[in-house]
Amino acid sequence: MRGRFELDLYVILDRTASHGRDLREILDGVIAGGGRLVQFREKEWPLRRCLPLLEDLRRRAKQAGIGLVVNDRLDLALAVEADGLHLGQDDLPASVARRLLPPPMFLGVSTHSLEQARQAEREGADYVAVGSIFPTATKPEFQLVGLDLLRTVRQTIAAPLVAIGGITADNAEEAIRAGADGVAVISAVCGAPDPAMATRLLLERIRAARIARTKTAPGK
Repeated sequence: MRGRFELDLYVILDRTASHGRDLREILDGVIAGGGRLVQFREKEWPLRRCLPLLEDLRRRAKQAGIGLVVNDRLDLALAVEADGLHLGQDDLPASVARRLLPPPMFLGVSTHSLEQARQAEREGADYVAVGSIFPTATKPEFQLVGLDLLRTVRQTIAAPLVAIGGITADNAEEAIRAGADGVAVISAVCGAPDPAMATRLLLERIRAARIARTKTAPGK
């Protein structure tokens, strides 16, 4: 993946899921808990309202040495010189975004089928998100694809995989064992009473699952 940020825990900063808490507070908790990658996700505010907040989040993330990705909005990502851009299936095509993004910026794409995952990789995605893996209150309208699709995609494409949708500390290990390189969470951190503790626990579960997967890999 372009850039220097590893995919393990990918925390999506979402104002709605934070229950009124400032996203700066959530970000500070992620940093304190050892998180290395966050995404700014805002579906309602106009650009002019998002920009000051995003600029502050970018500054804090950069000072802490963690990566910041912008969801959907190429203009905002470019405006704050974010580390990456994340696109959904209804957003700008990945092939177009890839041409417009400066080389240091990486690109992620959400997918919900094997063909979408293949297309995302073909069009230059640096990582592919697969979901919804588990039921999620954040996007209840999303089709539940489950761990089976994650396993199938893992066998088919080489790009790093991020499991998304209903991920918690209780099920993150299942996603890693099924082939995900990392997991993306929203409510599990943004909605947690202590975002730092929630981040720390998720990282522990993810890393334990990676070790277990390595031990059970063929030839081990």
